[in-house]
Amino acid sequence: MNFNITRSEILPSLQTVCGVIDRRQALPILSNLLIVAEKDKIILTGTDMEVEMVTTINHQPETPGEITVPARKLLDICKALPEDSKISLNFNKDQVLVKSGKSKFTLATLPATEYPSTEALGSSSQIVLPQKEFKALLEDTMFSMAQQDVRYYLNGLLLELDKNSLRAVATDGHRLALKEIKVKTGIEEAQQIIIPRKGVVELIRLLDGEDENINVEVSQNHIRVSKDNVQFTSKLIDGKFPDYQRVIPKEGDHPVKTNRDILKQGLIRASILSNEKYKGIRLVLQNDMLKAFAHNPEQEEAEEEIEIDYKGDDIEIGFNVTYLLDALSSIKTKDVILNISDPNSSCLILPDDETDCKYVVMPMRL
Repeated sequence: MNFNITRSEILPSLQTVCGVIDRRQALPILSNLLIVAEKDKIILTGTDMEVEMVTTINHQPETPGEITVPARKLLDICKALPEDSKISLNFNKDQVLVKSGKSKFTLATLPATEYPSTEALGSSSQIVLPQKEFKALLEDTMFSMAQQDVRYYLNGLLLELDKNSLRAVATDGHRLALKEIKVKTGIEEAQQIIIPRKGVVELIRLLDGEDENINVEVSQNHIRVSKDNVQFTSKLIDGKFPDYQRVIPKEGDHPVKTNRDILKQGLIRASILSNEKYKGIRLVLQNDMLKAFAHNPEQEEAEEEIEIDYKGDDIEIGFNVTYLLDALSSIKTKDVILNISDPNSSCLILPDDETDCKYVVMPMRL
């Protein structure tokens, strides 16, 4: 198998595929990417057995064939070459010779037959939607996913599909993020899937803020997203997501309404002197006034006063300030609504005049 190609043709595809390949792999073949040269296209595939990325380059090779090569090394070589470089790849037995100008590199290869492939999806539901909307759905909820939790089903993001909407939910047991978008899915029976953390991260990296449509396929064990010349597939987490509706508080009789940016900046300033490990901040709600207090083991203290619209009882409550800031950063409206009913209740954070997002933060003892 041999082909000649320009750096600008192959580099974007290499960067896309190498994103899913971990540097340290138990199996040597998983450090490689699969190159398949067909009649009028070259297909690059990378996988870590959990997620798979396939890109297609419309290019005619000199001779067809298939082989696997070290992914990172080939990527680093192509990145280090001048921008207008022409690259030739010549495969011979168990080596590949990469040439460009006066540069030559010989890389070891492994047989393509050893490369793992994703099983067929089988029966699946298909949705077409703008990639901008799908990316925002993931970005505005993913921060609440757990990391390495023994409750493995929390180390991912729940996608809930029904006939007219797509909902994303993430929780780590201390906070919850929910966002919903309206989209005609054509699905008669509601369906829930859990995408693993790495799958969510790679999807966000793949998608951009364009209005172009993408195709999303959901089967019993996989999710596949197709965009232009790239196909992304991820295994799903086999588990039951908790009943998230049960932990979302009802909207109270005396909500707090305030400017999102003013509240966010006030919390950022107060958090400078919070405990670096626990990030606790104490909020005191009074008539049209919110006071934020933070202190640390060095006996240093911070206090912020923020004007709010609030007419309820005085409440004093503690939160992890990072969780509050993550939620506020995901809200795009000018004002936000906070619902806090008592010192032991979770805080429900909502964008003003919007119902598609909900963020819940549990209180902490200070």
